[in-house]
Amino acid sequence: MAAVSRGVRPRVLAALAIGGLVAIGWGLENHLLYFPTRAVASTPGSYGLPFEDLSLVAEDGVRLRGWRIHGSGGGSPGVAQSRALLFFHGNAGNVADRLDRARLLVQRLGLDVFLVDYRGYGASEGSPSEDGLYMDARAVYRAAREHGFEPERIVLFGESLGSAVAVDLSARERCAGVILETPFLSIAAMARVHYPFVPGILVRSRFDNAAKIAAVAAPKLFLVAERDEVAPPEQGRKLYELAPPRKTLYVIPGAGHNDTYVTGGEEYWRKWEEFLRGLSGNE
Repeated sequence: MAAVSRGVRPRVLAALAIGGLVAIGWGLENHLLYFPTRAVASTPGSYGLPFEDLSLVAEDGVRLRGWRIHGSGGGSPGVAQSRALLFFHGNAGNVADRLDRARLLVQRLGLDVFLVDYRGYGASEGSPSEDGLYMDARAVYRAAREHGFEPERIVLFGESLGSAVAVDLSARERCAGVILETPFLSIAAMARVHYPFVPGILVRSRFDNAAKIAAVAAPKLFLVAERDEVAPPEQGRKLYELAPPRKTLYVIPGAGHNDTYVTGGEEYWRKWEEFLRGLSGNE
C-alpha cells in the first residue's frame, strides 16, 4: 500500500502542476488577446460629426458606452438610404481610435454608424471575454432596432477581432450585409502562426469564424490586406472560400493590417460603394 501511495503522489503532484500551468495560461490569454485603452481621447464632435451618446446594457447586465453617429443619407446614389452600420472594432484601443474611419463612413457613404466599445474598453464596464463580446454585439444590434432600423437596413462591419464578432452576430440575426476586414479563421489558427510554442490546451478562446461562416446567409464583402502581418491573408482567402454565396473578395494591394483604407485609397472605397449599392436590390 505504501508503494502504491508513493506512486500515486507524484502523479497527483504532476496533475496539480499541469492544472496550475493551464490556469496561468488561461489568465495570460486575455493579456495576449485584448489590448483595451480606457481613456477616450476624443468624440465624434471633435470631427464635426453629429452624434448622440449611447448607454446600452448587455444581457448579463454589463453597461456599454459609445455613440450613434448620424449619417446624412447623402452618400453615393443607391448606397446609403438611411442604413445603419454596426462597427465592431479590433482588439486594441477603443472607439475613439476609429473616429477617422467613422468620419469617412458618414461623410462619404452617408451611413449612420453605431460605434460602441466592448466591455473593458473605453468607458464600458467589465472585462473582455469571447462570450462577453458576443453579448455586447447583440446589445448594439438591439439598439439599432430600437432606433428604427429594420434588419434590411442594418449592415455589420467587423475589423480584425471584430470580424469574429460580426460573424457570430450575423449567424444569429438577420441583416442586410456583412463586411469583414482583415478576418481570420479562428484564434487557434492565429495562435499556430504567432505562438506556435503555446500548447493548444492553453488556447481557450475560439472566435471560430471558419466554423460559423456557413451560417451567414447575408451578402458578404471580404476585405483582405495583401501584406497583413497579423491576420495572414491566406486565412482571409480561405474564409471567403468557406463562405456561402453571395460573397465578394477584394485583396487590398500593398495594405498591412492597420492601414487598409489609407493604402487602399479610392479603390478601397469603391468596393464599399459597389457592395452597398448591390444590397439595394435585395431590400
